[in-house]
Amino acid sequence: MIADRLDRYIARNVLGAILVVQVVLLGLDLVITYINDLEDVTGDYGAFEVLLYLLMRLPWRFYQYAPVAVLIGALIGLGGMASSNELTVMRAAGRSLTRILWGVMKPVLVVVVVVLLTAEYVSPRTEQFASAWRLIKLQGEGAVLTQRGGWQREGDSVYRFGAIRADDTVLDVTRYRFEGRTLREATVAERAVWHDGAWRLEDVATTRFMDGRTVVEQHAAQPWETRLTPDQLDRLLRDVDSQAPSELWAYARYLHDQGLQATQPLLYFWQKVLMPLTMASLVLVAASFVFGPLRSVAAGTRVFYGVITGLAFKYLQDLLAPASTLFGFSPAWAVLTPTLLCVGLGLYLLRRSG
Repeated sequence: MIADRLDRYIARNVLGAILVVQVVLLGLDLVITYINDLEDVTGDYGAFEVLLYLLMRLPWRFYQYAPVAVLIGALIGLGGMASSNELTVMRAAGRSLTRILWGVMKPVLVVVVVVLLTAEYVSPRTEQFASAWRLIKLQGEGAVLTQRGGWQREGDSVYRFGAIRADDTVLDVTRYRFEGRTLREATVAERAVWHDGAWRLEDVATTRFMDGRTVVEQHAAQPWETRLTPDQLDRLLRDVDSQAPSELWAYARYLHDQGLQATQPLLYFWQKVLMPLTMASLVLVAASFVFGPLRSVAAGTRVFYGVITGLAFKYLQDLLAPASTLFGFSPAWAVLTPTLLCVGLGLYLLRRSG
């Protein structure tokens, strides 16, 4: 009974600190981003619309800042209890370090569940809706969903897409068809329209390259035979890091079936799927700071070292991400390596603290 009360007390302190840190981080990010985005104010997209757009993106920001909030929140929550000698009393009363750590992990499990649900069901939809809403305000009805193009290979053809609109109309479609390494045909269409489960190209110009000459054909419309669906094109043109884990896995499988590298979608997939392990490793590091070499320093110093650790963790992941493409190892290791290093560091410091 007393043990359960202690667990709830530890969980309440740690979870409360995590929530406060998350709110502070989101608030600071909102203010700074709002000031920067005021440069985009024009026409129907005014200062109030900028604020609405940033509020729509809060779920994605919540997901992005969750690991840092967990690390700093655990440091503050445990550090506050250490400063008031509550942890010392718990240890003196026979509470083991392992049991205290379990009490810390319980609220983190709640945060993990919320973060995973946000990454799968909330942030991808709010990001897509926010981007479309902003572009409609800037460009009017029929605005494109993305302002960047994308390339895709399928069979003997290489495609370039300009943008995709909210009505699944793809703008500026170019297709290059090869035989081996020889370019045989180039097709340019002003748009591709999805209708009744099939694509139709409109305002099409096709150039065929023959021996010593070229032939140009013009068509008002013609069918487009492809395995690409509007959802797949949307994933291709949308920022990869804002997509749900299930979308990233489907996109990676499609690229694999086409014989293409799927390093980038797999990297973000593993980052999101392994988020529980990442957070647990950061909490372990936070606990090792409180019970280990930083037990007697001021709370601000512990938070400073926590921020440094979080930045080092992020930079190491960012460094290993392109390395996985360059050296050909699995993107999962680009995510797991910093996590395992944090686990090793935390266990080492905790063991030294005795």
